[in-house]
Amino acid sequence: MLGMIKNSLLSTVEVWPYRVLSKGEKEQLSYEERACEGGRFAVVEVEGKPFDEASKEGVLKLLKYVGGTNDKGGVGLNDLPGPFQPKPFYDSITAPWLSDGFLQQKVKVSLRIPSQYQANPPCPSDESIKIEERQGMTIYSMQFGGYAKEVDYMNYAAKLKSALGSEAAYCKDFYFCNGYDPPMKPYGRRNEVWFVKE
Repeated sequence: MLGMIKNSLLSTVEVWPYRVLSKGEKEQLSYEERACEGGRFAVVEVEGKPFDEASKEGVLKLLKYVGGTNDKGGVGLNDLPGPFQPKPFYDSITAPWLSDGFLQQKVKVSLRIPSQYQANPPCPSDESIKIEERQGMTIYSMQFGGYAKEVDYMNYAAKLKSALGSEAAYCKDFYFCNGYDPPMKPYGRRNEVWFVKE
């Protein structure tokens, strides 16, 4: 537990590999267009619960997987030998829109497997967690800080939509709500909303 707190406060997070294609700004709101690499992800779906509750439940399951609830006999991704203490892309929540702008009570919480384990990720012991292979994608991203809740993601999704205007083509059925930091990190938090470019 002490190691998890130390890593949460002092180490860096391995982010989903990407390259910035362009940057934009409208009404003092900055955003980026990025090309994100594909890869393997640990994924859990949670249905029938409000967004904040569902995302917390999904993240906790994935933290247990990273912490050692897998086929490596209790060895966590942070405990496997390597040149550094790997920390996965913290969480990415796919949130389907409803017609009134609110989010459906069905979210998919995912965690990018750290690069050094992409070829052979540990199999989850929890049957609700699946390993998915995802293709690369181009996204529009807007970043913000703090402890993000549903209302914050919705607010920044609306801001990103406004900043992009009507010229940008992106999927309007869902968007990604991304958090890069564990709950124990009290400052310098990074969150993002992503729209997938069509």
